[in-house]
Amino acid sequence: MPAQGTQTPGMVDWELAVRVGSRLAGEGPTVDAADARTAVAELKAGAARSTGLVADFTGLETHDAGPPVLVVDRASWVQATADGFATVMEPLVDRLTERKGAPGPVARAVGSRVTGTEVGVMLGFLGGKVLGQYDPFHEPAGRLLLVAPNIVHVEREIGAKPADFRLWVCLHEETHRVQFTAVPWLRGHLFDLVRSLGETVDSSTVKELVTGDGLKRLSDSLRGGGSGAGLLDLVSTPEQREVLDRVTAVMSLLEGHADVVMDGVGPAVIPTVGKIRKSFDARRGGVGTLDRLLRRLLGLDAKMAQYRDGAAFVRGVVDRVGMERFNAVWASPENLPTRADLAAPEAWISRVL
Repeated sequence: MPAQGTQTPGMVDWELAVRVGSRLAGEGPTVDAADARTAVAELKAGAARSTGLVADFTGLETHDAGPPVLVVDRASWVQATADGFATVMEPLVDRLTERKGAPGPVARAVGSRVTGTEVGVMLGFLGGKVLGQYDPFHEPAGRLLLVAPNIVHVEREIGAKPADFRLWVCLHEETHRVQFTAVPWLRGHLFDLVRSLGETVDSSTVKELVTGDGLKRLSDSLRGGGSGAGLLDLVSTPEQREVLDRVTAVMSLLEGHADVVMDGVGPAVIPTVGKIRKSFDARRGGVGTLDRLLRRLLGLDAKMAQYRDGAAFVRGVVDRVGMERFNAVWASPENLPTRADLAAPEAWISRVL
């Protein structure tokens, strides 16, 4: 569902959101034309090189070129993310409008508060921070975005060697592309989880969001301020929390696996990887990636330690049984770790292997 030129009646003015987000994100650091061309070329080359490195390290087999890799500026990232959010929100919109073509009173109440401006502020905040993002919801098979201005900004900030840092970022983000390319069911499974979450939302949940200080708390969370409250505080049914647990576990696995891969491959191909990791970890709380987007969207940033445990889970399993047997995690949705498994790799080994 493209955001450009479309608007969900009564919910979010996506065109306004893109305009506001692009303006707030800004253009990024000043880079002359020659350096800009070099950065784009190195990022494209780094992504292409990373595919084989990731496949060799993980044992995951990709049988085609996979989804495209796009090197973009901040405004293009804002547009792409608005497109993705519009797709993710479709089940919620359908539920609130009951597919009647016109919003009901609850949808109109949402529309009076959850505006394009509010979404645009969130996109603008994240648009200045995200280094890369795999978008599994883009048709027909997803796409990988590398945000060149933000990568250049961070490499300058931490004093990294540009070529090394760009390849390091590519290793992490390309791991996501390999995950979704080598595991054909993963994209549909993640989309089903997000759709299921939208379908659990009822009128009482939405009223809670749009009345009192619900929207303010959500807005504070998306911007990284406040107490970290978000949608997690506004869902309370067992069904909703069960779906959130499953989303958390999947995202923890994907991000943890990518971190393990980039650290495993890095020393062999990136001479300064140790310095990069140390400097990057010191500032990572403000850096956006795929898990950061969902964390802020769902209000999980302050509450879901399971995201940080993803890499520990992957390492815990790999240390015990090796990468080849760990790859059973990709065999079927039933083999994915549960939220409880994240803190107990041996439990997953016992259940699955």
